[in-house]
Amino acid sequence: MNLKPSAFKSITNLLRMTLLAFTAALISPVVLAQPVALQAPFPAKPVRIIVPQTPGGASDALARIVGQKLSEKWGQAVVVENRAGAGGNIGMDVVAKAPADGYTLLMSYVGSHAINVSIYKKLPFDPEADFAAVATLANVPFVAAANAKLPVSNMKELAAYAAKNPVSFGSAGNGSVNHLLGEMFNAYSAASTSQGATAAKMLHVPYKGAAPALTDLISGQIQLVFTSLPSVAQHIRAGTVNGLAVTGSKRAAAFKDIPTIAESGYPGFVINPWFGLFAPKGTPVAVVRQINAEIKKILEDKDTQDKFAVLGAEPFDTRPEEFAAMLHADIQKWAAVVKSSGATAD
Repeated sequence: MNLKPSAFKSITNLLRMTLLAFTAALISPVVLAQPVALQAPFPAKPVRIIVPQTPGGASDALARIVGQKLSEKWGQAVVVENRAGAGGNIGMDVVAKAPADGYTLLMSYVGSHAINVSIYKKLPFDPEADFAAVATLANVPFVAAANAKLPVSNMKELAAYAAKNPVSFGSAGNGSVNHLLGEMFNAYSAASTSQGATAAKMLHVPYKGAAPALTDLISGQIQLVFTSLPSVAQHIRAGTVNGLAVTGSKRAAAFKDIPTIAESGYPGFVINPWFGLFAPKGTPVAVVRQINAEIKKILEDKDTQDKFAVLGAEPFDTRPEEFAAMLHADIQKWAAVVKSSGATAD
């Protein structure tokens, strides 16, 4: 059979196209499958935990305990990096702008994550929309810690003394949890004062972080701080400061001799701040859930529980969606407290 050149060319082109299509069909599944096959399990490199507060506080202590445990489980370094400043906003902004891959985490707490939005007129991030809630770590009661030479041993005596003498309380800055707790105590004290009596009115002294406030407390420059129990635990044990009462709903396991503020004559005064991990918005759900599951196991570990107990911290486990809902509710709750106090950072 003789074919015209044009017909021969058409058949050749058809065969070539058929062969190319067949080859592509064989190769494409392999090509498409390669990203899955080559994807390394998380984590494949060191992980950073950004602590937006100075070393020595509750955030720093909890991050280092949990970071070590995660490192042991993962076989990867977990580096704790302190990026303090602007009430925690500097470190938070670092994480908000980090790649959403799970390798940069934020060690946050109710103070910086739920309160700052109410005391700073403008933030470079949204505390809800720009972060993924990963896992809570602990509830940490705060404690009213007095200078060792202040002649009071409980909150009622403090109120009575402050009604007749000047008393200054320090904080980590305007609008911080430390500040708001002091203002709340002023309000509770005034409400419980009998008619005609002078109400306590302690003077607020803001510092750039909790550590310098504690230094001045010990030296006697100020008389009181409301601070996280872990940050002052060793000083209470050493007797360099006097723990008057804790803000939680029950006494701390490691300090059972320190009463709660509620049982000290101020029912309803119960504040038990949470601490937890966040990741940048857009972090894969699978990575978030993996970290959450690892944290849950760590919090169930007796060694972790013992280390938390020494600090006065109580392990607190939630799922990511529960953590996110809690944050949303706390932003609303603390907004009312800030408005009542008139606190502002600007």
